[in-house]
Amino acid sequence: MSQPSARPALTPQFCFNETALRDFLRLSRGTIDDSISQNLNALMTPARTGFDPSSTAERQILPTGKRPIDPGSCHSFKNNVLFQSWQTRSDVLNYCAGVATSPDPEDPDMVLRQVESARDRERIVNERLDPYSARFFPREARTESLANVVRNERVVESIIRSRTWVMVGERCGDVGMGWEDALDRWRTKQESLQ
Repeated sequence: MSQPSARPALTPQFCFNETALRDFLRLSRGTIDDSISQNLNALMTPARTGFDPSSTAERQILPTGKRPIDPGSCHSFKNNVLFQSWQTRSDVLNYCAGVATSPDPEDPDMVLRQVESARDRERIVNERLDPYSARFFPREARTESLANVVRNERVVESIIRSRTWVMVGERCGDVGMGWEDALDRWRTKQESLQ
């Protein structure tokens, strides 16, 4: 069974390094969510009951990959691996969202943007001579860029969790509860244990 990804050291530098942030999310998703079928197959222990000769007397309706898994194994996987991994990724995205909404006094491009902004205010534009001269694309602040990355990654996270939860529901026999509700219930249980 896979192990949840270790939580990285949360610093503003980690968040502003978009490559490191995306790599962490990609590796965590690849370990748990992208290989959910393999992780769920690993929970099955077909040799536990021994071979039953009567099992070959009739046709098996469900393929091996679609047979329900022991509820205890599923419960353990969801609580110890799946939800833990999802929570770690949520914590990272929430921290980076906080960094993105905070002022960034160490932004290396801040002075350059201020100079460009002052220069553009002084510019005299004759749109008849140059219709494109009024077009100005200011540099994006690091916090704005980080906010866009976090927003995009949250959408990706939602899609991946939905797909993973459907697979878990099919294999573990869980129905009726969405992944958001299940994760919230797990969080509540974790808080009560602390």
